[in-house]
Amino acid sequence: MTTNDNEKPPTNSTIAQQLAIWADILRDCSARGLHHANNIYDHNNYLKIQDVALELLALATDEPLTAIEPLRATTFSRPAPFPVADGAVIDDDGRILLIQRADNSLWALPGGGLDVGETPAQGVVREVLEETGVTCEPLALVGIHDSRLCGTRSRHHLYHVLFLCRPLTHIAPIQPPSHAQEVLATSWFSEHALPQNIDPGHGLRIPEAFRVWRGDKQAYFDK
Repeated sequence: MTTNDNEKPPTNSTIAQQLAIWADILRDCSARGLHHANNIYDHNNYLKIQDVALELLALATDEPLTAIEPLRATTFSRPAPFPVADGAVIDDDGRILLIQRADNSLWALPGGGLDVGETPAQGVVREVLEETGVTCEPLALVGIHDSRLCGTRSRHHLYHVLFLCRPLTHIAPIQPPSHAQEVLATSWFSEHALPQNIDPGHGLRIPEAFRVWRGDKQAYFDK
């Protein structure tokens, strides 16, 4: 087999990301199958697919299977991609509120997984308050981004719902964040003085937020 000299060989991280995507596809197939299976044979076959998905995810993340196994009863029982909401909180001076994540020390938009029973807009208000202590109001939908296409490093396929928000409290939080263990620091940054170490999944979406903040109300979506 010949190769193009200009093509770069896949890196270990790229291979791991692809393995994680395949694991998530199998997770989704097994969850749907187990939900609809109407006989013991189909049920057992979908359980085998779930087993393979768990082992593949352990391989992709370089974690022991015993650490992945508890996901069987939670994450692996849910079909479809996971919705998450992020808040681009921009004040009147054009500064955006970012958090420094505790898991990788990178700067990111505050946000997280949505809960059953809340709208995406309600979820983003909750997540911003939990992680920063700042109360905000959603103003516009910036867009919906596919995690596979915006640089997000995740075990699972996500749909990022990004809202432009304005702070309702002073720059200083009115209360300590309830989820402070998830955050190393919070700070406000101007559009042209963003930190260098931005989480890859957020670097492409922050400019989209400033675009909408400047008056372009067209929401982004992946085609």
